[in-house]
Amino acid sequence: MSINLALILTLLTLVSGIVVAMDTLVWKTAEQDERTKSTAMATVVEYSRSFFPVLIFVLVIRSFVFEPFRIPSGSMKPTLVVGDFIFVKKFSYGLRLPVTETKIIETGQPERGDVVVFRLPSEPSINYIKRVVGLPGDEVSYERQRLTINGRVMDIRADGEIFEGAPVYVEDLDGRVHQTLIHDPGHSKQDGVYIVPEGEYFVMGDNRDRSKDSRYIGPIPEKFLVGEAVRVWMHFIPWEMPDWGRIGTKIE
Repeated sequence: MSINLALILTLLTLVSGIVVAMDTLVWKTAEQDERTKSTAMATVVEYSRSFFPVLIFVLVIRSFVFEPFRIPSGSMKPTLVVGDFIFVKKFSYGLRLPVTETKIIETGQPERGDVVVFRLPSEPSINYIKRVVGLPGDEVSYERQRLTINGRVMDIRADGEIFEGAPVYVEDLDGRVHQTLIHDPGHSKQDGVYIVPEGEYFVMGDNRDRSKDSRYIGPIPEKFLVGEAVRVWMHFIPWEMPDWGRIGTKIE
């Protein structure tokens, strides 16, 4: 069972805020003597006053500025690896209310090459991370590890490196240069031509042969976007030494 952290944080902030407001407006005036006699009530008010400023600060930052995200799989190798903890810039594609995810302010749209975190349309409690390849209205073709967008083949060349046994390639998506992994050159598993509907985005993992992306789950509607992945702030796997070299890495 997944835990809705946004809902829990919002409820805790709301409840503590109500207690603080009631204590300020009612209990400290009309019923001050009765309240001070109740140890339980005094404890609730004390904790609410202590935690409410912290909760509302965390809620605002997490909902509108940055949200931490842990890389759960290898679908974005070599750009991102299991154990990376990243910051997701929440305001890149609009400001949304917590829990309901209703957009209240438009701030921008994804660009080709952006690395985005989104809620899985079939199960919104699960977050995925992929790279935006196709924009609304695009025709995306993927055949034998070659990506073609609106009839134009995207430039890709061998990097000369080997990452975990697979050759590394460098791909240029309209000026957004990044690395990809191709495990079996010339024999991709999910070839096809895809038309991206309006208001939706075609996403792919950089680990092209090991990614459950829009080739399998379909284009991602704009309302499911969480934000843009911008930087690695920690790399840690239990029982292993942290990889200090990845800290602060900008996500290209």
